Amino acid sequence: MAGKAVEIKDTNFADLVENAEGVALVDFWAEWCGPCRIIGPHIEKLAEEFEGQALVGKLDVDNNPEVSMKFGVRSIPTVLIFKDGQLVDKVIGANPKSVYESKIQEQLTPA
Repeated sequence: MAGKAVEIKDTNFADLVENAEGVALVDFWAEWCGPCRIIGPHIEKLAEEFEGQALVGKLDVDNNPEVSMKFGVRSIPTVLIFKDGQLVDKVIGANPKSVYESKIQEQLTPA
């Protein structure tokens, strides 16, 4: 799945995000959500651009309620950024690609 956003589910979230090292960006979305469809191409492009540097994934909130509830996701799109399994940042609503890009970059840059 080179350069493509990873499908994240309740069943694989722990393995892919919580127990993983490095940076992960997870887009909480739904098929019926207009703003989610607007940022969808941004998320796919980020998956290409950060391939090998960060995990970029999408979690369908309708089919994966456990993780959505765990992180209190009540509005979509919500994008959560994790570093070494820990939630470090959150962006709610549709934003330009540059917003998500800078959030990933911040976590990749050594302090």
